[in-house]
Amino acid sequence: MNERVVIVGGTSGIGLETARRQLGAGRDVVVTGRDPGRLRAALAELTAVEGASGTASGSVVDARDETTTQEFFAGLGRVDHVVIAATGSTAAGPFRSVATDALREASEGKLIAHSLTARAALDVLSPAGSITFVTAASAGAAMPGTAGLAAVNASVAAMVPVLAVELAPVRFNAVSPGVVDTPWWDWMDEEAKAETFAAYAKSTPAGRCGRPEDIADAISFLVGNGFTTGVVLTVDGGARLASGA
Repeated sequence: MNERVVIVGGTSGIGLETARRQLGAGRDVVVTGRDPGRLRAALAELTAVEGASGTASGSVVDARDETTTQEFFAGLGRVDHVVIAATGSTAAGPFRSVATDALREASEGKLIAHSLTARAALDVLSPAGSITFVTAASAGAAMPGTAGLAAVNASVAAMVPVLAVELAPVRFNAVSPGVVDTPWWDWMDEEAKAETFAAYAKSTPAGRCGRPEDIADAISFLVGNGFTTGVVLTVDGGARLASGA
């Protein structure tokens, strides 16, 4: 029987690319997302993955909704691995001007969504399984205008070592991406996005922005390596080195 991996927020960007990688590794994949149209499009892509020995399925689930999330996992049966790529609003901008509602929404979409999902998954997760969070390198970048982002992502990362010890032998890890070209950036206009990407690429030793497959490869390592737990793996093209962090 193939291992089964659930990818919450798996209908676009990093989550969808992770689903492709997991199918290629021979696992059965279940993806979730809030948007029915995106879910249909994602499943159409995944069922067309060449050489995949696993199966792809999915459900519309709002990871911010505790009841819905619990019902979803309760109906799955055995799960071997869970990847949580859910996110919310950006809460970006100068600290003085970030709206309180934006902070609440960002927390609901990431910290709350990760927490609710992990709790619900534990009831059906294999004792030899894993849960992988997706946080972000903004948590430690000290970049002006990202206080809201940093706070939410740092709170997700801070849970990892605690849960790795508290809930062992289940493995808890996280990947912490730098700037990655995904639909998450669509809140910016094209010119501002291009400027942001160009500046990041210029400042990093890798000389480019990240791609979804870069992060999906890191997640695949965390899922597959049974001797890795309590790790927050930064994948940022070396940006933390350039900034002196």
